[in-house]
Amino acid sequence: MKKIYNYIFAVSALVTSFSCSDDYFDVNSSVTQPTNTGLAPQYRIEGAIENTVATAQYRGVREVLGVVQYGSQNTAAYYSESWNTFLTTGNYFLWQNVYVYALPNTADLIYLGEEYNSPHYTAVGKILRAYLFGMATDQYGSIVMEDSYDPEQTIELEPEFSTQEEVYERIFQLLDEALLELDMESELGLDDEGGDILYHGDLAQWRRFANSIKARYLNHLTKKSSGEHAYDPQAVITAVENGFVSNEDNALIEYGGGEASNDNQPFSVSGYGSTRFDYFSEFFVELLQDPLNIEEDFEDPRLSVIVPEAVNGGYQGVPTGAGVDAEEADNYSIGYGGFYTSPDSPTFMMTFSEVKFIEAEARYRSGDVAGAYSAYLEGVEADLEKLNISSEEISAYMSTIDEEIGQESFDLSQIFVQKYIANMLNPETWVDFRRVDYSDEIYPGLERPENVNVSIFPGEDDWLRAMMYEYNEEDRNYENMPNNDPAIRLTTPVWWDTEE
Repeated sequence: MKKIYNYIFAVSALVTSFSCSDDYFDVNSSVTQPTNTGLAPQYRIEGAIENTVATAQYRGVREVLGVVQYGSQNTAAYYSESWNTFLTTGNYFLWQNVYVYALPNTADLIYLGEEYNSPHYTAVGKILRAYLFGMATDQYGSIVMEDSYDPEQTIELEPEFSTQEEVYERIFQLLDEALLELDMESELGLDDEGGDILYHGDLAQWRRFANSIKARYLNHLTKKSSGEHAYDPQAVITAVENGFVSNEDNALIEYGGGEASNDNQPFSVSGYGSTRFDYFSEFFVELLQDPLNIEEDFEDPRLSVIVPEAVNGGYQGVPTGAGVDAEEADNYSIGYGGFYTSPDSPTFMMTFSEVKFIEAEARYRSGDVAGAYSAYLEGVEADLEKLNISSEEISAYMSTIDEEIGQESFDLSQIFVQKYIANMLNPETWVDFRRVDYSDEIYPGLERPENVNVSIFPGEDDWLRAMMYEYNEEDRNYENMPNNDPAIRLTTPVWWDTEE
């Protein structure tokens, strides 16, 4: 396994325009720090991938960990769980990690691919760029796109914002361009220096990854029923058919679990984000204790693989926003030590199981219930296999689904619940929560957190819809950024979250 190093792109003018708090540089230490285009693309691809995942995606997950109720803190009313304090000040850092560290690496990779007559690198830069734009716009709505870092132009310190609709159009454009470039001749191979830590130079897998991302973003448009961007389930299915075909295609980076913190899964006990994930949430644990929502006791075999047993025995999660009294701590399942949160656990960008659940939803919405049920079963089985559940337990699980649910009782809830479990620690889950309006009919047992910020969310049907822009952007670029009043930002749905 490779150690995870951040190849931080050092642009002094950009960095000094931000506040210089200790938290600002809350990322992995860098061992090598290439400056702009001084290195050939084969030496930059690893940094571009790692910054996309270990820097940007980590922060994207961390900000919504309590929002999607995967994890809970030992502190009551923690900001991301109860939607208050720091959450209302923009004092968190997905924005900086995307714009200072991750996107510049993709911009350089695109440029260097063109300079070195190696379009495969340009393609990878565009795929990662689409992924980052998508992650950022899904949390914030309008974002900086056209005026983000470009190695051929002067850095724009007061950039214009693009609407989410414009960003989505660019995402699809970048992915389509990348697919064409992957079919071109390239003077340099993607893995010439071992830098392609995602697919080791396998162009077919990069193509499948690009199509899978395309399917994900096409499927976000379920609330759009008219106009240019009306939801098109067949377009989703077409992208799926060109996407991942097995768990071998899963997009992930690995950690060695070594002495260095940046060689450890961020949410493990020795990782740099472990303090943000004290316990598993009550909602997540109880969902795994009854994933099929049936009357008889049926514990998911993934429970003991994902969730550590409490010191006092059994599996118990902490209610989101409630916190934990010190004397009660041993009754709850800690947040680190399971399949996703051990030192050598991988970080998944996208998986075959997610692709099958996307297909299941698209087929269900198109009226093809039989096709949807078949894709759903494939998605469940793929996730069980991903977690190394035994063949006997998989067989028993799939049989129970057929007996207790079957095609006749199958609906969207089964798809979303299994996708929620399979997408553990992926910010994509917050998109799904909002697309179905946090429905407890889709997610049985889902409730608003305890100690919720009632000054902004007074009604029981009021839920968090978007994130605040970070305070450093507001200080520096307030004339261009959208309204950042917490009462507006946190409660206003993003573009794809509005009926049209």
